Amino acid sequence: MSTAYDIRDELVLAFNGHDLRRLSQCYSPSAVLVGPEGVAEGQEQIATFWEQLLTAFLDARLTPWYKATVSDPAVTEWCLTGTHMGPLLLPSGRHLEGTGRQVAIRGCCVLHVENDRIVTHQQYYDQLELHSQLGFRHVCDCPCVSEQSPDRFPSTGAPE
Repeated sequence: MSTAYDIRDELVLAFNGHDLRRLSQCYSPSAVLVGPEGVAEGQEQIATFWEQLLTAFLDARLTPWYKATVSDPAVTEWCLTGTHMGPLLLPSGRHLEGTGRQVAIRGCCVLHVENDRIVTHQQYYDQLELHSQLGFRHVCDCPCVSEQSPDRFPSTGAPE
């Protein structure tokens, strides 16, 4: 029987090989993947999730850089690198066409495995980091921030 880390390592190899068949085989038929983009349930939806990501970043590569020393779940911090060349599905349901920009996004995932297949997969990453690297312009609508009064906060750092 494989450990959660064996299955996670297989998932990384399949992702880096852009092998959708191998990616979907890492999951149980009723698996659930949860991330900032939303929820994918079952192998078909999960395969579609990975396909959309690999279409948006044709040279995508996942590099694990820390693996927690627990048997299950497998907890891993990683860095995703790639060039945004194709349509990227946004949380709003709209697509962002390829920008040609390179990204390096840090994240973390937690995988729970039963019978040598992933049954739950949660992943976390900073969407602001991704959007900033893709050239999104973020606007703050906070009433406490004003472009006309840059010294609104005194030197103590506390609001007036």
